[in-house]
Amino acid sequence: MNQDLFHEVALTLFPGIGPQLTRQLMSYGGSAKNVLMAPPGRLRKIPGVGPAMVATLTGGERTLALNRAETILRQSEKDGVQLLFYTHKAFPARLKQIPDAPALLYYQGTSNLNHPKTVALVGTRQATDYGREQTERIVKGVASHNPLIISGLAYGIDIAAHRAALQEGLETIGVMATGLDVIYPPTHRKTAEKMLTQGGLLTEFPFGTKPDKYNFPARNRIIAGLADGTVVVEAAKKGGALITAEIALGYNKDVLAVPGNIGQPTSEGCNALIKDHKAALYSEPKDLEELLNWDAALHQTGKFKPTPTYQAADFSEEEFRLVEVLMAAKEELMDNLSWKTQLPVNQVASLLLGLEFRGVVKSLPGKKYVLV
Repeated sequence: MNQDLFHEVALTLFPGIGPQLTRQLMSYGGSAKNVLMAPPGRLRKIPGVGPAMVATLTGGERTLALNRAETILRQSEKDGVQLLFYTHKAFPARLKQIPDAPALLYYQGTSNLNHPKTVALVGTRQATDYGREQTERIVKGVASHNPLIISGLAYGIDIAAHRAALQEGLETIGVMATGLDVIYPPTHRKTAEKMLTQGGLLTEFPFGTKPDKYNFPARNRIIAGLADGTVVVEAAKKGGALITAEIALGYNKDVLAVPGNIGQPTSEGCNALIKDHKAALYSEPKDLEELLNWDAALHQTGKFKPTPTYQAADFSEEEFRLVEVLMAAKEELMDNLSWKTQLPVNQVASLLLGLEFRGVVKSLPGKKYVLV
């Protein structure tokens, strides 16, 4: 048994310890094992850890968490499930960029979760023929890019997106609000089983977790975080699809919406997103391609344009620090640019926007940037 993974899984099973506190504990302890073996006095020195949490980490809950972690590891090995702690190299890089990312993912499938192009298709469970047709049309329209199609395995638009992706030979990921052993709804089991060989199933919830209503909003943040952009196909005034769209906007991700007939209840949400300038209008694949910068020269061939020579005199000191990093790295995440230039993230974002307007840099899906 992998002892590092064993302790990492155990750390995620304590009541009251969410993803953010898990990261806090890891940053001070250095490893999950160090955290779980730390004496109370050392734990009390960690910011955010009070007497009640110390008691949880060192009392009976610790034994329960370790025993449950052992059971989870054995079941994962038996079922071919990957347990991806946030420090694992296969953990989705896009999720690492969001502040409330899960600390541990349960994954079963064949897809690379760091696929170059990802898009989420979401919508109402009460999908109409129009909604299903538009979902199929969108998937067919972007199929040439070979993107990873992400949705939530639910009734309506979600399952239509997964089935359209399978039909087009695209990989598709179903993000679940349950444990991997609890397919919900059960009627989608056959589709889910096919996805295991042409995509996969992903969740942050341990085996045996039932479809509690509070799990679905949490599931939606993973959908939004995994995708470069989210397309809302059909949505009523309220519902999970609009929650996903709002979360995506909060992550500074692109959102598109398919317009529908005025007065049609299942189109009210999409029309409102467009009206309120929260979503770009989707009418053809080009709308998504342009918004997500799915540029053929950069993505379809895998080749980058020659990097021109830039002179320091043409930029401010801070701008040129960014340019130098991009000249060396070819492409880089915004957070890494901040770290490598030792500039605050908000300043980096402002500088990159200015450079993008000047045609010096180009933004890519996943908050990456390259020199033009």
